[in-house]
Parts: sequence; C-alpha cells; structure tokens
Amino acid sequence: MLRVRCLRGGSRGAEAAHYIGSRLRGVFTGWVQRTFQSTQAATASQNTCAANDKATSPVPKDCLVCSYNEWDPLEEVIVGRAENACVPPFSVEVKANTYEKYWGFYQKFGGQSFPKDHLKKAIAEIEEMCNILKGEGVIVKRPDPIDWSVKYKTPDFESTGMYAAMPRDILLVVGNEIIEAPMAWRARFFEYRAYRRLIKDYFNSGAKWTTAPKPTMADELYDQSYPIHSVEDRHKLAAQGKFVTTEFEPCFDAADFIRAGRDIFVQRSQVTNYMGIEWMRRHLAPDYRVHIISFKDPNPMHIDATFNIIGPGLVLSNPDRPCHQIELFKKAGWTVIQPPVPLIPDDHPLWMSSKWLSMNVLMLDEKRVMVDANETSIQKMFEKLGISTIKVNIRHANSLGGGFHCWTCDIRRRGTLQSYLD
Repeated sequence: MLRVRCLRGGSRGAEAAHYIGSRLRGVFTGWVQRTFQSTQAATASQNTCAANDKATSPVPKDCLVCSYNEWDPLEEVIVGRAENACVPPFSVEVKANTYEKYWGFYQKFGGQSFPKDHLKKAIAEIEEMCNILKGEGVIVKRPDPIDWSVKYKTPDFESTGMYAAMPRDILLVVGNEIIEAPMAWRARFFEYRAYRRLIKDYFNSGAKWTTAPKPTMADELYDQSYPIHSVEDRHKLAAQGKFVTTEFEPCFDAADFIRAGRDIFVQRSQVTNYMGIEWMRRHLAPDYRVHIISFKDPNPMHIDATFNIIGPGLVLSNPDRPCHQIELFKKAGWTVIQPPVPLIPDDHPLWMSSKWLSMNVLMLDEKRVMVDANETSIQKMFEKLGISTIKVNIRHANSLGGGFHCWTCDIRRRGTLQSYLD
C-alpha cells in the first residue's frame, strides 16, 4: 500500500510529486504485467479445458443416478448398515423426537452401543433384505462401516455419532442429482462420511452432487426450553407451529421430503425448518415445485410413515395423522388410502419411531412392494390393490427407527420426469 506524508510547498513539493509519480508508474507497470500474465494463464486454462472436453460435457447417458418418484421400476438402491450403531446422547433435540417411556434408555445408554443382541438380529435382517432385493434384480450398495462411538467436538458442541442405518434420512435423489441433507441432530453431524465413497463413485459416473449448507448446530438452533411433558403438549405446540428446531439457520432431514415427479412434498417438522425448506425450494426451482403440507401429528419427524406416495396418483395417508391439505390431492384425482392399524406388539422396543413403520414400504415398481412379513393386514390391502407383496422380516431393524423406505435410498429408477398433480 502506498503511504504519503503531507509535504508542504517549494522543492519538497516538487520532490513529493516526482516521488509519487515514479511510484504510480511502477504500480501501473506491475499491474499491466500481472494482468497480461493472468490473461495468458486464463487462455491456457481454456485451451486445457477444450482439450479435456469430457470433463465439462453434459451428464452422460449412462449416468448411474436417475430417480424422479417413489414407484418407477427400481434398478439400484443404497441400503443402510446397523453395524456399530450407537444410542445418541440425550440432548434437547433427541428428547423432543422420542417417547417419554424411552427417555431412561437414552439417559443410560447415550453414547454407547444399542443392545448387542438386538443389533446382531437387526444386522442379519438387513442382510437378508439385501439378498431379497438382489434376487428381484436390484443392484444393492452399502455405506462404509464407521465407529460411531468416537466422540467429536466442533466450536459449538460435542457429541458421539449414531449410525448409517437410514440413507433416506440423509440423501435425496432428484433426477440425476444427489443432495446431502444437513441434518438436525448433533449425533448425525458427520453421518455423511459413511456415504462419501459411494457418492464420489456416482459423481464420477456423471451425477450431480450437492451438499446443502451445513448448520453449526449451535445452541441457537434449538429451543432449549422446549416444553415436553405429554402428547397433548406436543399436539398444541405442533398446532401453533412450534418445534424444537428454530429458524436460526437452515436444517432438514431428507426423509421429510417425498417425490412425485415435478412435485415434491415436505413437512415442517422437529428436524426440518422453514429455512431448510426454502433452501430446497430455491435450489430445485424452476424444474420442481416444493409444496409444504402438514398433519395432525404431535411429533412430526420424517414424512414417509405419515404420507407415503406409492404410485401415480396413489398415496397412503396415516389415519392417525390426517393431512390438512388432503383435498388438494383429491381434487387432482388422486386415490387416498388409509392403511390398516399396525400389528407390531406393544412390548416390542421402538426407540425412535411409532408402530406406523408398517406403512413405510418400498415400491420396487407400481406392482411390487416390499412389506414387513409380520404385517398381514397391510399385505392384504396391497393385494386388493393388485400389488404383489415381497415379504421380509425386519422387526429388530424397525427398533432403530425405520422401515423399508427409511432403510433405503433409491439411486436409479427407470422412468422419466412427469407431472402428477396438474
């Protein structure tokens, strides 16, 4: 930086003028030289890019990633892992998303492994699920095993991890783009690491790869005094639009979004805030329309056990959590089906979810569905709809917080982008 003292009159003034002029000529000459060198470098870079045109060409036709909805024929899927799964620490956001009868479990085992015997059975169930998917002609990929018990610390918090069991929670595929969700639980801050090897492979095949803004998860993201005493309290808070997550910064779980071609539906929940929804809306516009829908749900977290779209104009709507905007779908000619009451026993542990995982099914195509082998009532419902059921037992895997839809993320479905709401 050029610094000049104030010089007064006479020869000193002339000297100053001469000094300033010489310095400016040097600065200008240097700027011209640097500009010329920069232009040469840019030209060389452009020539290199032209020579390596493949690196900047449009997405190749053989891109491995392409999925527009929940029901086109499934060709490739990521299935989660229960290995090394840990109970998340009992923080305010975990408390807001879990049932009171399990709070003692979190307080006792937070940061430790889920019960070993239960975990072993869950791992075996998911392995069998993978084998059945392969037998149906679906390519199955798995995330990397990671030690989730390792404690980590950021400038804003410290925690242990949880698992890589539910890829639906962290990954959203829209067309040929994979979107990494920022998440809202501190125990899930680094969950993306288990999927990075797969995502890099998909990126190298031509897929788009987007990471949503990562939240700091500082204390300001959570209502530290969020009142949770009863189900009635939660109903009132949800009706008032109050959740444990604030609007301090964008956050969302991918599982709060569900796709139907050009229309994507989302709920404001305990883990997805309006800033996160707005980020997604702007990011996907103008090719996709993001619609906010809501439900009579005392504890909204992930849409696919409340509102699960299983075909063009065909949706499962949870009778215990009616959709406030259901007329929108009926006016569009959609068929709205209320699934039967789940059959899962009361004494079976569901540490992170409700019994309505029975409707958290995975469509292999419009006429095939993967459904829990124990849920005979919903099997009969599908059969009446002309949909063949592929029965798999994942009862112990359910305890970790997900059904078939949660445990998977469809990477490629054979279909095209269409509108189903117009």
